Amino acid sequence: MAEFETSGGSSGEKTRGRTTIADGVVATIAGIAIRETEGVHSVGRGASKAIGAVAGRVGGSSGGGRGVKVEVGEKQTAVDVDIEVEYGIPIHELADRVRTHVTDAVETMTGLEVVEININVLDVHIPGDDDEDDEDSGRSSARVQ
Repeated sequence: MAEFETSGGSSGEKTRGRTTIADGVVATIAGIAIRETEGVHSVGRGASKAIGAVAGRVGGSSGGGRGVKVEVGEKQTAVDVDIEVEYGIPIHELADRVRTHVTDAVETMTGLEVVEININVLDVHIPGDDDEDDEDSGRSSARVQ
């Protein structure tokens, strides 16, 4: 958890308060930046992706930090993320774009320095795979009546 003390302006004035940024806030900011990166299909591992999608629809929560782990110090943060990429996207270029988006978002919004972003590519999403699963299940139920 990051904590900052805010001064009154000139060097001789007393502090005006303390700002604390929870780890979950940094994870949410990073998660949203990752999801907004073109070429990222989803964030998180299988079950956590499904739970996050359902929770987001039912509870209205953004679930922005699912699949994202952060370590936050006083002035720096490190991010670990699990993603699924779109087929055909050069993964090394996508990783660079993800790192740029996350760094820009986290540093701009929190003032923390992002020192490390570890990206675990867990899967490649192939367009049409989801549709085929739905069609197959429809066929099997139609055969058994």
